[in-house]
Order: sequence, then C-alpha cells, then structure tokens
Amino acid sequence: MRRLGLATLALFAMAGAGAQALTIIVPPPNPHWVASWATPQQIPEARNALPPTALHDATLRQVVHLSLGGGTLRIHISNVFGIAPLHLAAAHIARPGATPGSIEVASDHALSFSGRADVTVPAGADYISDPVEFRALPLSDLAITLHYDEAPAQQTSHPGSRATSFYAPGDHVADAGLVGATAVDHWFQIEGVDVIAFSDAGAVVVLGDSITDGHGATTNGNDRWTDALARRLRMSPDWASVGVLNKGIGGGRLLLDGLGPSALARFDRDVLGPATVKWLIVLEGINDLDVLTRDAPATPQAHAAMVAAVIAGYQQIVTRAHAHGIKVYGATLLPDLGSTYYHPDAQNEADRHAVNAWIRAPGNFDAVIDFDLALRDPVFPDALLPLYDSGDHLHPGPVGYQAMADSVPLALFAPPVTARPRKPRHR
Repeated sequence: MRRLGLATLALFAMAGAGAQALTIIVPPPNPHWVASWATPQQIPEARNALPPTALHDATLRQVVHLSLGGGTLRIHISNVFGIAPLHLAAAHIARPGATPGSIEVASDHALSFSGRADVTVPAGADYISDPVEFRALPLSDLAITLHYDEAPAQQTSHPGSRATSFYAPGDHVADAGLVGATAVDHWFQIEGVDVIAFSDAGAVVVLGDSITDGHGATTNGNDRWTDALARRLRMSPDWASVGVLNKGIGGGRLLLDGLGPSALARFDRDVLGPATVKWLIVLEGINDLDVLTRDAPATPQAHAAMVAAVIAGYQQIVTRAHAHGIKVYGATLLPDLGSTYYHPDAQNEADRHAVNAWIRAPGNFDAVIDFDLALRDPVFPDALLPLYDSGDHLHPGPVGYQAMADSVPLALFAPPVTARPRKPRHR
C-alpha cells in the first residue's frame, strides 16, 4: 500500500499561562485533501439547544462516522452562527472506547491551530485545524473532544446528529471517560473531517432535508441512507475512494429557511466548502411543496407558482455547481401520501409528480436517481411501500434507507475519462 510522505515540526506554542510542546505535521507538497465527514450548521431551536452556561469551563465529546480513511486528518470547527468570537482552550481526537462517551487513551492526539493548542474562531467563521498524524480506518468512528473555557454566545449546531454526545464540567479532553457527563443527541461546533488521500479520491455531497438527515434512523446506528451508500462504495474497489458527506437538515427547504437555512442560502458553505467535492446529489423540495398547504388550502395558481419556483431553485443549484466543475444528480421526491404531518391531498401529489417529471427529463440534471420508483408501493404508488416506511408515511426507516442506497447507480461516481492525446501521423 502506498504511503503519503509526511514531515513533523516540533515547536512550543503558548497556551494560557504556560508553554505546551506541540508536534505539527507538515503535509507533502500539494496534499490532496478530501472530506471524509461533514454536517451542515444551524442555530438550534430551544428544545435542541444546551443550557446557556452548560459549556462554561466544560468538556464536550462528540463521535462522528467517517466515510474515507487516512493517516493524516484535520478538523473543521464552526462558529458560523456565533455572535461573538468562540475560544476553545483545547481540542483532541481519539478512537472511541468500549463504553459510551469514552476514548482509547492510547489513541488520543491533541490538535493544534496555526501552531497553538487553543483557537479563537471569529463570529460567523470556521477554522481548520493543523494536520495531525492519526490512523483512521474507512467507515470508522472518530471521537472529537473540545474544552470550552467560556460558553458560546450563540450555539452553532447540528441537532439531528443521530449520535450521542457527552459534556461534563472542567477540562477532561484527554480523560478516558467523562465522569458525571450529560448525554445529548446533537453536535455542536464541529463541521467536517478531512483526510489526505490519493489524487483519484473525491467526495459526493448530499444536499437534503430530514430524509437525508436520517429521521427514522437508529441513534448511533449509522443507518441513514448516506451511511449505507458509503458502505456500498467502500465495498466496491472501483469506488472505494469516494467520500460521502451528509448535508441534510431536518425541516430543510429548497427556497425558504426552515429550522435551518434554505438549500440556496447554504449552497456555498455546504457544497463548495468541503474539500474536493466532485459530485452533488439534490434530494430537496418535498417540504417546499407540502408547507404550502399545511395550514390552509392554496389556490391552483399558488400550486403552479410553487412548482415553478422549486424547478427554478434546481436550475440555480445546477448552474452554481457546474461553475465549479461539480456534477449534479437530481433525486426524485419520495411519495408521502398519508403523511401524519403534512396531510397531502391530490393537488400536492400532482405537484410532486410535476417536479419529478422535470427531474427525470433529460438534460435538466447530469443524471437522475429515482428514489420515488425505488421506494413507492407498486399498488399505491403515491405512498411509501410499508416495508420501507418509518411509520409516519413521510420518512423511510432503516430498511427504506438501505433500499435508497441500493438504488443509487455507483457508475455515477466513476472518474472522468481523459482522452489520450493522439500521436502525430507521419507520412
């Protein structure tokens, strides 16, 4: 197996009142960074936020599930919705331990930021750690532990983590376990993990709503459809170098902000921001269509205008992605007849069919992933097949998410074929 050459540089960085020795990894010239894990950011609603002072002089340990592996990592910290600079006194990474909230101490590594053990992230900004030599296997879990000296003025979070995090008072970033910790099923301040990979590696971003975020999946089970897709890719040698980035937000819409920013508003950060994105899957729009009539009926004109606006939103995404050389795949909207949240009627279904017809039409997207066809009940095609239904008739369950992943043609992620230059012909 090929190895990527690394150099190390030892220096002393001021951290608080004393000096701490840090080992800085100097990556090879022009390292090929690829995003292995990522999540979108939002301001958590009150029921998903931590108490305002919970992170004052506290340690927060969070676990993420990587798609690609590597021997050198870097971490993205986010304060994008902060209203004041965020100071983190320390940040570590390690392999999770056998018990929830624990780590394998022997694997613990301190992170540095521009050579320092601490970091101040400006309000509205992100910060990438220095590279750290750490052997992470593909499809493995990574524990990220942060020590806050002051609580964030406003939390930046991903509420739908489907993974349990733990926080406890004091500085315990290197401790095996967090004694007396509080468990929460949300992520805070972490946005991405990159690895140095070979030049053929790249990532696919999935821009979506709660179906992509994994509503109905198993907490700590890593059985969202994007997790299942990452496993399929890894098990296929031709596609083992493709990272999968879940950029789904519960309640997310294409056009307007919901619980988090709209897809159009977060496009630059969530699609263009991660390292080496080559492909984009768009599964977004069902919330736009159904919110229209959730509280009251809408006129035929309003229905037609919404369909047109969703299609225009797709066109904007395709245009912006193509400008950066990213291929865009349109995913058809899943059936949701009988939804206990939206109560869609025949006109809502007609809108969904109209949008799906546009997605399927040649030339609008670079390719189509037909989730509607894969998950609908063949007897009642406006509803999910019961085997795939989580029970709310809107979100699939784990079996349905696996079916979604199984329906994605892996050939969509083949590297582009570069034509060889022809040899000159001599007479």
